[in-house]
Amino acid sequence: MMQVHFQSIWNLMRPRVACQILTLSLALGVGAPALASTYQFVAAPETDLNRIYRVDQATGEVGACQFGLQPVDPADPNKKASNIGEVLCYPEGVGAGPQTPSDYSLVGSHHVGESGVYRVDLRNGTMSVCYVLDDKVVCTKAAK
Repeated sequence: MMQVHFQSIWNLMRPRVACQILTLSLALGVGAPALASTYQFVAAPETDLNRIYRVDQATGEVGACQFGLQPVDPADPNKKASNIGEVLCYPEGVGAGPQTPSDYSLVGSHHVGESGVYRVDLRNGTMSVCYVLDDKVVCTKAAK
């Protein structure tokens, strides 16, 4: 009869088990830093508006920014407007904050005069319209 020693079997299998544990840990994200949010960016459909909307694809939080020239100083009417602009971003307002975690996207309507975009939930098919109102990004209640 052949005698098998547990210690010698363990010594043979140890590298394989360690590799499997490491692979499983990496697959489950154990010990890895939290994944950063991913964003999608969409231009407003209105053709004479340089506004860009963004959505956090995991939370549905919507923001908007646009380009603006630095204003002319009224105290110095001879000074021309700077051609160096600035990015103007709007804070979130009603409905534009984080939603139920899901998979969100933005869709433009392709309507030439439309300044808003649709926030769609790709998992359940709901959508809301998001736009800038009174210097804040707002979104309607989601509907299906």
